Amino acid sequence: MDGTLVGLAAFAAVIGLLAIRVPIAFALAGIATLGSFVIFAFRTGDFEPARAVRPTTSIVFSNSFDLIHSYDLSMIPLFIALGHIAYRADITTRIYHAARVWLARVPGGVAMASVVGCGGFSAITGSSIACASTMGRICSPEMLRMGYDKRLATASVAAGGTLGSLIPPSVLFIIYGIFTETSISALFLAGILPGIISLLGFLLVIFLWVKRDPAAAPAFEGTITLRDRGRAALDAWPAVALFVIIVGGIYGGFFTATEAAAICVSAAILIGFAQRKLTFRALWDSLRETAVQTCSIFLIAAAAKIFVAFIALTGVAPAIVGAVTDAQLSPVLLMAAIAVIYLALGMFLDPIGIMVLTLPLMIPLIETYGFDLIWFGVVVIKLLEIGLITPPVGLNVFVIANVVGKAVPIDRIFSGILRFLAVDVLVLILIMAFPILSLLIPGSM
Repeated sequence: MDGTLVGLAAFAAVIGLLAIRVPIAFALAGIATLGSFVIFAFRTGDFEPARAVRPTTSIVFSNSFDLIHSYDLSMIPLFIALGHIAYRADITTRIYHAARVWLARVPGGVAMASVVGCGGFSAITGSSIACASTMGRICSPEMLRMGYDKRLATASVAAGGTLGSLIPPSVLFIIYGIFTETSISALFLAGILPGIISLLGFLLVIFLWVKRDPAAAPAFEGTITLRDRGRAALDAWPAVALFVIIVGGIYGGFFTATEAAAICVSAAILIGFAQRKLTFRALWDSLRETAVQTCSIFLIAAAAKIFVAFIALTGVAPAIVGAVTDAQLSPVLLMAAIAVIYLALGMFLDPIGIMVLTLPLMIPLIETYGFDLIWFGVVVIKLLEIGLITPPVGLNVFVIANVVGKAVPIDRIFSGILRFLAVDVLVLILIMAFPILSLLIPGSM
């Protein structure tokens, strides 16, 4: 039996299962196991299922075992725990409150503070969905109470939440680094400049929105003294310290990304207890939620590793590389085609699912064309960010819709998102056209 046909059929089957909401871990592992069994059973030409059992089980168990015992994978529960602990210790939300005070007089200041708060939250937690969910509960209701335009009050937080994928640390960068065998520390540093550019672009959208329609953001009424600004800035020092530990420690070569995560978790716990913002019950709840999220991600990662081994068995990747090489696509056309594929998948699937489904095919193509894998990782994460707010299934938009309830219809949130999407696409073009934006910081290590 032709392995390429089996591989292509497997891809179609996985997409079909995901479309009917089968959990991605079960879809990937199930199809990969069945596909491997079929290939081994027909290896001699005749169907011999007895000969397929041992090699199939070997692929399934050996690949999942090797992944779970990966040292780099240990940073995922650490960074997830850091996010939960920092939130319960009131470390992440202080960034928003500090930005809220400093930007109070600026038109659209609360919306801008929400985006800055999302960026700060992302710099600690590394999760876009968690960022949108947490900041949405804090920022959107406050803006709605102040009389902000409903589209601006919700879309700014939904868009700002996507920064969690790009600003280090990022769970998506960790998964990408593990599956492509690239430096996770370099990936973290590569996401800094694109993340800052994205954040500044969102602030520009809010500024132009409010300038064109002043009624969208009522002016602040009250008094903010220099002392208030100083106190707000000082209150945000734990979040700044944690970010400096992560980025400064990695950039300076003092420790690895995994060590940075462990140090930051310890620091967040100590700060939380020292400031009496963290209790033992809150710490226990944080660790419990960390265990649940970690198990979910590990199941997906293990299933993806099995799927990658199956794809290598089928020979689909070399066949696609050969077809693209024969077509003599220019690098620009190749990247444009890849962008279209990711944007299309982003309309329907979650970011982790898209990544583990596409990387087995994309990485051989990228290596054939000689592209830098660190730069491509930033491009992929940016594409996944865009998918989080792209209709009809923008996960961040649905998260915000659940937070605000019936106060803002989901179509209103999507209508406000379009302006932020335009900036995201522009930033994506800049990243693709100028790889130095991604490679400058890691290249200077």
